Amino acid sequence: MIFEKLNIDKKLKDKVDECGFNDLTLIQEKCIPEVSKGKDVVGQAETGSGKTLAFCLPILDSIISNNGLQVLVLTPTRELCIQVTNVFKDFGKNLDIITNDVYGGVNIEPQIRKINNSNIIVATPGRLLDHIDRRTIDLKNIRVLVLDETDKMLEMGFIEDVEKIIFNIPKVRQTLMFSATISDDVYRIAKKHLKNPLMFRTKPFVDTDKLNQQYYDIYNHNDKFSLLVHLLRTSTKGLAIVFCATRKETDIVAKNLRRQGISTSEIHGGMNQNKRLKSLDKLKKQKIDVLVATDVAARGLDINNVTHVYNYDVPKTSKEYIHRIGRTARAGKNGDAVTLLTRRDHDNFRNVQSDEKLTITQAKYPKFDRVPFFRGHKRGKKQYSNDY
Repeated sequence: MIFEKLNIDKKLKDKVDECGFNDLTLIQEKCIPEVSKGKDVVGQAETGSGKTLAFCLPILDSIISNNGLQVLVLTPTRELCIQVTNVFKDFGKNLDIITNDVYGGVNIEPQIRKINNSNIIVATPGRLLDHIDRRTIDLKNIRVLVLDETDKMLEMGFIEDVEKIIFNIPKVRQTLMFSATISDDVYRIAKKHLKNPLMFRTKPFVDTDKLNQQYYDIYNHNDKFSLLVHLLRTSTKGLAIVFCATRKETDIVAKNLRRQGISTSEIHGGMNQNKRLKSLDKLKKQKIDVLVATDVAARGLDINNVTHVYNYDVPKTSKEYIHRIGRTARAGKNGDAVTLLTRRDHDNFRNVQSDEKLTITQAKYPKFDRVPFFRGHKRGKKQYSNDY
């Protein structure tokens, strides 16, 4: 089905055409007509499958611009909050519909001023509760609630916050839920808060036929960083994301890559919002070659042209692994997912490999130069090591 056949405002169709979209994705084709009818919907779709437009277009088509705040979208992370807000702003501009974002880590006062003029608010749960407690937001006229990346919100422990927010919203409303995976917890939320929901599932947007999954069994853990540098220099032609387990590790690996002359930035939850956004912007505009990240970048963010994903630390579950590797091999393009496996990673890697749908082959161990690895300072002295 093509966008032109949708029964939505012509201005929205023109914007779709301006963006170069023609055919609807599967999640859009299934959801848009039902959301337009006012149905409650649960959609399972991977990042990059077009799910934001699946709820954005019919919501924008139903809003009356001078009727105040009517729509609330909840997202688990600041980055996703900003990303979804930008989509609503971009497509709603010609309809005079005003969308603003509400998230933590920044001054709350500008948000308070913007809320009063908004038709749509996209928010993270914690900061929205701040506004509710301060009585700086009035949700009594909300008629559409969207829970975006519901499974991630549950994983991050936001369930109580979400419940408190829903308590402040009218019971007579349309509720939409979108999630990369539909777990038992997601089902429970849907059963509790949605009315006769329609449930749609799509196949993963990542094409496993175009995704080359390999692992390197590193016998000497001192070689781990040196192997990463070798692969980034010799085997990585496009953009790469390197996933680490902790914030500290992310910072250290990024700094050491820059010491090796590799254009690198980092992103994790411990950074202030401005730095996080700058790192993402650099990657999207291809001003850097490598983004080193914790799992905050594995979900929700739609980053184009990533050709390689490196698991510098092995994730604990196959679910986390799948979310990470989903950053590449998108929209019909080829991609590589490479896992660097040391002795301490074997337990986690067995958990990942227990998923029979995954095919991860062992790569031939290459020859490479050893490079120094700077771990930080200790007692005023610089410490160099390959052990990390």
